[in-house]
Formats: sequence, structure tokens, C-alpha cells
Amino acid sequence: MKQSALSVTLSLALVCTTLAAQPAVNASNVNEGSSSAKHVEGTISDKMVTQAKVKEARMHAKALGGALKAKLQQAIQSGGLEAGVNECQIAAGPIAETLSQNGWTVGRTALKVRNPDNAPDSWEREQLVLFSQLLSTETQDNANPKRPIETYQYNSESGEFRYMMAIEQGQVCMACHGGSITPSVKQTILKHYPNDQATGFELGDLRGAFTLSYTPKSSL
Repeated sequence: MKQSALSVTLSLALVCTTLAAQPAVNASNVNEGSSSAKHVEGTISDKMVTQAKVKEARMHAKALGGALKAKLQQAIQSGGLEAGVNECQIAAGPIAETLSQNGWTVGRTALKVRNPDNAPDSWEREQLVLFSQLLSTETQDNANPKRPIETYQYNSESGEFRYMMAIEQGQVCMACHGGSITPSVKQTILKHYPNDQATGFELGDLRGAFTLSYTPKSSL
């Protein structure tokens, strides 16, 4: 059946380009080889909706990241790294749920997850691979693409919108996600996540991504 809805996924070359620097819908911006999206030229209204949703998604992603970071830093300062692991396990879900309102679902995913509930679906996995490739190319070429590194998909027929923003491995997370984790921290991690995969990262690696979806109330 012919697809009449607008559906957009940014290509690898443009996935890190900020919204202001590129049109929301343009044939040259679409990853035509992607199995997750097919490009159909959109109206000006579609473009305006997409711009608004990208802006809103960025706000929610940054709110989730900021709240988690604040909780972790507070826990680590008061009780050490083990307390930080415990706090992440306790606080991550409620923070995401607080932001998941008015049609939005907010969360995190990764190619190597700590919490199995955060495992990516097929579209998320495809975007994570693109993010990882982009960061690897950046390291090899000593490049510095614009931030945030992001991608989105919008269906104008249903009004459904998906967005992802890359999470890069930072120094603050190395003690729990890096290659040298102390036995006590490792024990705490395995207590909560016996099938943990999220270790062995180096600075600048793709740690994962914030993943958000929006479904209009009429579609719920």
C-alpha cells in the first residue's frame, strides 16, 4: 500500500546538524536506504509541526539528563559510587514517568543496556548504529560535529513523532560504565542488573541515547 504520510529520518551525514541549519523536510536530508522511513514531500504545516516537536523533544531529553545527573552527583557525594548506582536504579524510572505526559513517552536506550527494559526496538537500534558510526568517524578524522547529535521521524497522517538524542560517554560515568570498575561497584551493579552489558566504554563513545515518542491524544 502506498504510504501517504510524511516520515523523516535524518541521514548519517546530517544527523548531527541542528534544526536551524537545515530544513525539517528535504529529499537530501532523508536516509533513503533506511528501512524505517520512506520520504514523502511534506507541506509547510508539516514542517512547522516537525520543528515544534523537535524543539519540545530536545527540552524533554535535556530535562531527563539534567535531573538524572543531579540525582547521581548528590548520591555519589553523600554515599560514594555504590550509592550512585542505587540512586540511578531508584530514580531513573520515576523521573522519566514524570516527563512522560501530554502524549510524550520519555526514556533511554542503548546498544549495550544495563536495564533490559531499555533495550532498543528496530528503529532505535538503527539510529544508535548511525550515532556510533558518526562518533567513530569524528574520532578518526578529529572532527567536531555540532551538538546535539540527534535524529527524528514524523508521520503527518497519524501525527506520531519519534526523536533520539545521542548520549556520549563522559568522565562522570566512567566509574560505573568504563573499563576499570572497582569490585564493590561491580557487585552493586550486578545486584540490580545481573545481565548488565553497559561497561567497557571509553570517553567519547556512544553510551546510548534519549529516546522519545509523541502520540496525539486522539490516537491514544
